[in-house]
Amino acid sequence: MNTFDLVVMPTHVRFMGRKFPRTIGRGGLTKRKAEGDGATPRGVHDIVGMLYRPDRIAKPADWAVPILNGDLWSDDVRDPEYNMMVRAPHDFSHERLRRADPMYDLVLITDWNWPYAVKGRGSAIFIHAWRGKGRPTAGCVAFDPAHLAWIAPRIRIGSKVVIA
Repeated sequence: MNTFDLVVMPTHVRFMGRKFPRTIGRGGLTKRKAEGDGATPRGVHDIVGMLYRPDRIAKPADWAVPILNGDLWSDDVRDPEYNMMVRAPHDFSHERLRRADPMYDLVLITDWNWPYAVKGRGSAIFIHAWRGKGRPTAGCVAFDPAHLAWIAPRIRIGSKVVIA
């Protein structure tokens, strides 16, 4: 582990010598992630991308990519592009990345089951803004938006998310 890794602890995340409250999936932590189980997968996951809403926030890092109208993330195991960013129109089940709420205004993408997805092993383990302290995610790791905004410009491609 290094200074630029996010280390998920039982009640918080350690990053750059600081502690941040966090939420995880409603299914708790698991070693056997499955699509739709709501669990957060244990392990060491690389940060492979950063997305942001340019109409809502400033570009958080030089490598961040804007979320545009029609950007989606496939969560359908029948989809040949399962667990990939796709564009609308899209005939398979998916998540909209441009949401009405601020949850995905800033998203760090992990390499969980990506880029060569195993069907049914789970999709889209993101790091994003929480719905509220203590409110679980569908499997992602979530932060207070102000904390995420502090973390994002300091994170690096190749930084890791360590979930014990």
